[in-house]
Amino acid sequence: MTELSDSWELYTALERLDLLQNSQPLWWPQHGTFEVVVGAILTQNTQWTRVTVSLENLAQAGVLTLEALSLIDPEILMELIRPSGLINAKSKNIILLCQAILDKFGSFETFTHEVSREWLLRQKGIGPETADSILCYACERSVMVVDSYTARLLRAFGYEFESYSDLQEWCERGVREHCDESTLQRTFAHFHGMIVEYVKHNTNGKSVIISPLFQGA
Repeated sequence: MTELSDSWELYTALERLDLLQNSQPLWWPQHGTFEVVVGAILTQNTQWTRVTVSLENLAQAGVLTLEALSLIDPEILMELIRPSGLINAKSKNIILLCQAILDKFGSFETFTHEVSREWLLRQKGIGPETADSILCYACERSVMVVDSYTARLLRAFGYEFESYSDLQEWCERGVREHCDESTLQRTFAHFHGMIVEYVKHNTNGKSVIISPLFQGA
């Protein structure tokens, strides 16, 4: 079993593999836009390929905006996002979140500057992973998103974490010790993206293959 000294060692090993060479600058498509907020909800318990279809449906219908989704008929929204599954809950949560953002912040731009993680977590259907995805990729904050891919990769190294916050804290700590604030957000975004891409392409059954990870170290 290969041991990791900290999350920075994992980050640099992943970086050597050039996993994001064909990705957008911050990995998540359309980062820094309202589309990320919708995508973060749609991707819950489904594959990103299905989310892409739903987002295309919304864009083609001309409703992929904060204002339009705050007013949309729930039945129409459910049909547009059907490829992403869980359409009743997701449509309701998207509409409620859009209305709450407008009521509290007035615009998406103000939302990105002023929203807090605590506020997001108080919104219906927004858990830690979704909140952090919005903060990192829509608001471009220095927040590390962790998920099932992260847990699976670290489990392959012998790490087990009791909670989302414990896993996140481990991933953030090593990176913060090696990066200054000006590069932290981009580094966290890349770290999460590299983990997802690595696990997606290096899994045998339920096990993540880690032997190639440190080749050339």
